[in-house]
Amino acid sequence: MKDLRIVFMGTPEFAVASLDALCMAGANVVGVITSPDKPSGRGRKLNSSAVKKYAVTNDLPLLQPTNLKDPQFLAELKALQPDVQVVVAFRMLPEVVWGLPSKGTFNLHGSLLPQYRGAAPIHWAVINGEKNTGVTTFFIDHKIDTGDIIDSAKIEISETATTGDIHDRLMELGAALVVKTVKAIADGTVKTVPQSKELHYSPAPKLNQDNTRIDWSLPLIHIYNKVRGLNPFPGAWAELLNGDEPQAVKILSVGMRPDSHDLETGTIITTKKEILVATPEGFIQVLEIKVPGKRLMDAKSLLNGFSFVKNAQFM
Repeated sequence: MKDLRIVFMGTPEFAVASLDALCMAGANVVGVITSPDKPSGRGRKLNSSAVKKYAVTNDLPLLQPTNLKDPQFLAELKALQPDVQVVVAFRMLPEVVWGLPSKGTFNLHGSLLPQYRGAAPIHWAVINGEKNTGVTTFFIDHKIDTGDIIDSAKIEISETATTGDIHDRLMELGAALVVKTVKAIADGTVKTVPQSKELHYSPAPKLNQDNTRIDWSLPLIHIYNKVRGLNPFPGAWAELLNGDEPQAVKILSVGMRPDSHDLETGTIITTKKEILVATPEGFIQVLEIKVPGKRLMDAKSLLNGFSFVKNAQFM
């Protein structure tokens, strides 16, 4: 593995685990590619990606291209003479980039491909109530997440696990799989398997305002899974009508109460320590919530300083 010249591409903390695992295993990482610094926060200060911070701390050669087809970047990439490129949580690559290394470019994906191709595989596996998921390494080709599979590893998803929980487990599992995959490439023992095209597979589209909104008319388990599948980021949300103007609130944790009632869907019932929302199958108990102007807090803490009017309703 030490003889392979490796270029690593990634951006968030999820990718850092794989980069660190490669370095700890003695891999010859000759370059790191990550996103350009971006302004963030109230002061709009430039913020570096987690991968850049790791690369700088560990004195790894670093490139931050804005355009992956820019001639100067391509010249700098070719000068690194990569034998293999490892991609973890980066952006879509043009063929001029992924086709460069003699031994290929492989990606680590946070699902058991071909299930959950797309931008948010961990979220959607939890949202859809899957019992298991995993990570897959595959060689990149012309389409998104469709290349030949190299290897995979599987975990179970408990009924209470959040996307945050699964993210952290897959981050470590994926790091080990990346090292295993690089070793197999170095040893010449890789045997790829084409992805099946015959069965129906669930997609993992990018999260947006529409698909993260809670629909209170759905079965209890669907609402419960959606909330935990969007915890901690970006958070499920709903419109709260608590007076004249509706407000968007985030809901990070809920419980299920399959009790019969004759209330309109979305009706809110509160006690000194509970917030219940009526659904066709019973009640959703709101456990953690963030309303505008307040921090994220549990229901009891919110009720100590926030009042729901008599006809308050989630829309």
